Amino acid sequence: MTAKIIDGKEIAVKVRQQWKERVDKLKESGILPGLAVIIVGDNPASRVYVRNKIKACHEVGMHSELHDLPEDISETMLLEAIERLNQDKTIHGILVQLPLPEHIDVNRVLETIAVEKDVDGFHLYNLGGLVAGNTVFPPCTPYGVQCLLEYCEISIEGENAVIVGRSNIVGKPMALMLLQKSATVTVCTSKTKDLKQFTSLADILVVATGKPNLITADMVKPGATVIDVGINRLDDGRLVGDVDFEGVKEVAGYITPVPGGVGPMTITMLVANTVIAAEQKLGAE
Repeated sequence: MTAKIIDGKEIAVKVRQQWKERVDKLKESGILPGLAVIIVGDNPASRVYVRNKIKACHEVGMHSELHDLPEDISETMLLEAIERLNQDKTIHGILVQLPLPEHIDVNRVLETIAVEKDVDGFHLYNLGGLVAGNTVFPPCTPYGVQCLLEYCEISIEGENAVIVGRSNIVGKPMALMLLQKSATVTVCTSKTKDLKQFTSLADILVVATGKPNLITADMVKPGATVIDVGINRLDDGRLVGDVDFEGVKEVAGYITPVPGGVGPMTITMLVANTVIAAEQKLGAE
């Protein structure tokens, strides 16, 4: 068996077209969805991510603006910049690119973003909403994974789903979102004893640990859907995921590549959340 490759780039193009149609409808009502992206410092990887996010906004006809702040900016000044964007009626979504410099309290920054503009889905209100089943803006990466599963018509209800990773950005919200879809969910970490005993039972395996090639072919159930969220740069410069792609693709039924799998969908769902924020603003008016 050779797995079907889930082409995140191709799916993202098609999904973004659907959101472009909603942007066009908003424009007819006099609303231009706007996203503000804040980047602090000169992290090369962060700059690539930010550039791709702004490009995606332009593709669907949204307004986007970059706020490029110095590495040594004070926390107070950063919070003031966010507050100004909170009050800006032309901005419907605010994203602060992570990581931030060590002298800045990340939690304080994320909590300063207005809930109605938290399109990254990291505010405690939105994370808490996942538990209650009524979050406004799901975190973009697990939202993208869910969209991939739905687009490929992969059954979730009643399936065994195993999440390897427990971060607030991916692991925990992913588990909650799959639980809402009536999957039977197990959450593991890279330190789980005998990880294989859990992963080998998974119909849907989502891996997000930041440990290259953690999951090997012998750890995967034949025919399983394997979603690799990890992205790691090896010493030789190659980008790889948390899954041994070459080995696992010979066992799995579906698998996402790295790069080109989950990443494009994460950006797509950021666009989606910003459009929803603009639609909610229009509804409130």
